[in-house]
Amino acid sequence: MSKQNLKRKKFSVGRIFVYVFLFIASIVSLFPFYWMFVMATRPSAAYNSIPPTLTPGNMMIENFKKVMSQIDFFGGMWNSFILCAVVTIVVLFISSLAGFAFAKFKFPGKNILFIAILVTMIIPPQLGLIPQYFLVSKAGLLDTLPGVMILFFLNPLGIFLMRQYISEGVPDELIEAAKLDGCSNFRIYWSIVLPIILPAFATLGIIVFTAVWGEFLWQFTILRDPEMYTIQVALAQLSNTNNIDFGMILSGVFWATVPLLIIFLLFNRLFISSITEGSVK
Repeated sequence: MSKQNLKRKKFSVGRIFVYVFLFIASIVSLFPFYWMFVMATRPSAAYNSIPPTLTPGNMMIENFKKVMSQIDFFGGMWNSFILCAVVTIVVLFISSLAGFAFAKFKFPGKNILFIAILVTMIIPPQLGLIPQYFLVSKAGLLDTLPGVMILFFLNPLGIFLMRQYISEGVPDELIEAAKLDGCSNFRIYWSIVLPIILPAFATLGIIVFTAVWGEFLWQFTILRDPEMYTIQVALAQLSNTNNIDFGMILSGVFWATVPLLIIFLLFNRLFISSITEGSVK
């Protein structure tokens, strides 16, 4: 194929249309975050201004000072980070172990148990709120981060993702060879399976971290002590006044979103690698 044909194929109408569509979709996706940033730099009155304000103001520091005067912002961020980090690590460990078992082992009732785990994904979490609260209360874990964490440890989506990735990504021959060398099942998991599924770890880790960071209902139900508030519960206290300051609220929400962006930027290569490997397979 000539260079001219290659160049023509590279700049085909269809390819240009795809790039334009992706560019517009990116702008639309980023606009809410940009607008939140703009409102975080403006007074509260700018929230309802017509036409909408689209340029940043000069009240970023002032609005953030208001946030810190109302709530323990950095304390809430620290509690959220501890909560999300512990939950993410535990979910990755449990989900990868369970996914390894469902993908590579044969045992009675395996398919039934796997289906039962998947069925729990369609049950609205609000239905279990009262019995879960009762169990946590009986365990003496109210107003504690462990009381919040325990609900998130078993992640059906994580087990499903890990099972699918291990089924396709870890050859049976490799596991059989390790068994012939005398490796235990856990040694196979630790030394062979884990290095192979690191991209899937990044994907699931980002999903779990962001989901737990943004969860509100369960955290609000369990936590009552302001010292134990996560950032989501702490931010909810900003609107408990008669005169709502939108600039202050959106300033707090903006800075509470920044850690999620940092987490994604740190692990985006593994995240994209996992998606592209899955698409090839």
